[in-house]
Amino acid sequence: VQLQASGGGLVQAGDSLRLSCAASGRTFSDLLMGWFRQAPGKEREFVAAIGGSGVNTNYADSVKGRFTIARDNAKNTVDLQMNILKPEDTAVYYCAARFTSRINYQFWGQGTLVTVSS
Repeated sequence: VQLQASGGGLVQAGDSLRLSCAASGRTFSDLLMGWFRQAPGKEREFVAAIGGSGVNTNYADSVKGRFTIARDNAKNTVDLQMNILKPEDTAVYYCAARFTSRINYQFWGQGTLVTVSS
């Protein structure tokens, strides 16, 4: 499975941004997809995840109500819609995937930088 993230950029606080991750390889709907981020000087942290069917989602408390994760199994893509962005959302965002039988994420994209200015 190969993952390619895109959509990062420089925005102002309060703005919105949509990240997208395209997957290639195995059957996309077999994969649980997630977004993680790593801010400068900090450890990588979980942001959001979505199950294979797209029904079940999970969010970090810090983004709940502002970010929405969604997937299109016909296009092999997963998006992260980020609204009401804050300077503390500044980070490199990574998409990741794992088969539902696995505990740890097995596949990682290259990351896309999101910078939110105050």
